[in-house]
Amino acid sequence: MLTFEKNQALMKIPVTVYSEITPNPSTMKFVANKYILPSGESANFTSQAQTKAYSPLAEELFKFPFVDGVFLAANFVTVTKTDNVSWDFITMQLRDFIREWIANCKEILLKSQDPIMEDDEASLEIPKLEESQYDEKITALLDQYVRPAVENDGGAIDYVGYDEGKVIVKMKGSCAGCPSSTATLKGGIETLLKQHLPNVQEVVALNQAM
Repeated sequence: MLTFEKNQALMKIPVTVYSEITPNPSTMKFVANKYILPSGESANFTSQAQTKAYSPLAEELFKFPFVDGVFLAANFVTVTKTDNVSWDFITMQLRDFIREWIANCKEILLKSQDPIMEDDEASLEIPKLEESQYDEKITALLDQYVRPAVENDGGAIDYVGYDEGKVIVKMKGSCAGCPSSTATLKGGIETLLKQHLPNVQEVVALNQAM
């Protein structure tokens, strides 16, 4: 257990944030030297309306006219930009803003669940799936082999369910809309699951064409 003195010393460690490119040219990953969310938690926002009562940090980031999406995870923030601006002109501004926010101990996330707006739910056509005997195995495989690599690229993957040979996932952060995400789904995740679960026929993402 940390003593009060050691805990105070840790709190005084200066916050640093560095930017990291991702496979998605529209996103940039901003990595902090401390956790901003508990391990395993994340939140994805595709509009400022979604941030209300959920994330003060994401709400403020959307006030930048070039911010089109915000993804929060354990020790990083992934920002999606609009197409009319280059990262060369905005990366330092975003990095400094995020660093100051964390350094000042401002609220990151007020609620742990990922907000899903009604219009998003309708557009994604989220299926209502029954529990499957494969759920536990699929979740374990994703957690062990897929999630670390996806998070390293500034994104996340959520398991939605299993339906008659089809594994349904939701890609978030830099992985949502990434040009290489289809190859990752088919060449990586689908191949992995088929090797361990012969009943799996394909893997599809809600935020891609199904």
